[in-house]
Amino acid sequence: MSRGKGLSDSERETLEGLIGYSFGDRERLERAITHSSARVAKAGNYERLEFLGDRILGLCVAELLFTTFRNAGEGELSVRLNQLVSADTCAEVADQLSLHRFVRTGADLKKITGQRMKNVRADVVESLIAAIYLDGGLEAARDFVLRNWSARATASTPMRRDAKTELQEWAHQKFGFAPNYRVEDRSGPDHAPEFTVVVEIAGISPESGTDRSKRAAEQVAAQRMLLREGVWTSQAPVVPED
Repeated sequence: MSRGKGLSDSERETLEGLIGYSFGDRERLERAITHSSARVAKAGNYERLEFLGDRILGLCVAELLFTTFRNAGEGELSVRLNQLVSADTCAEVADQLSLHRFVRTGADLKKITGQRMKNVRADVVESLIAAIYLDGGLEAARDFVLRNWSARATASTPMRRDAKTELQEWAHQKFGFAPNYRVEDRSGPDHAPEFTVVVEIAGISPESGTDRSKRAAEQVAAQRMLLREGVWTSQAPVVPED
């Protein structure tokens, strides 16, 4: 990531080559790659563009999934959409395009953790989508999204939502009750504890799960109940919790 100064002519040409779009408004491109920590951010940063780009990305990916998976139901389409517009996927696109070479940040960003840096890279992708939209219209933004998401959309598997969310919805629909979770046991040393959690739903047998945190053990218990009751038929990957 660069600091302070704007893009040189050669840097701008390289960046435009990577994203496959040439800007008519150079200032718009500069703003799209400027983090609020940068000294030059007084002239504007990408936060507002990120807000708009997130919505445009969602629209374009939803349209892509709607036309690609013609037999998929709303639930599967929603899960695929959440997977493809996640920070993880956006950061992957940023890394594939080497956008980190052009993002302008302040010196304090050096101390930010890897997870936060992933979010910065994801934010820049969304801000670029908005900048392309404002500069060239929806077709230009859609072209960018299709180039970078089409293969990911067709290669992705329909991931599930987290087990607790799935179990809660199923329990409400079938029994009219929410699942109840309680810690049955805690063992192990303080630096490596192990929790056993029991999930109960009125009308059926309880189920338990064990893991290194209460939250993770709840997920294990919920997944076991979903599998036991036939709501889930296999242990497919799940969408990570926010």
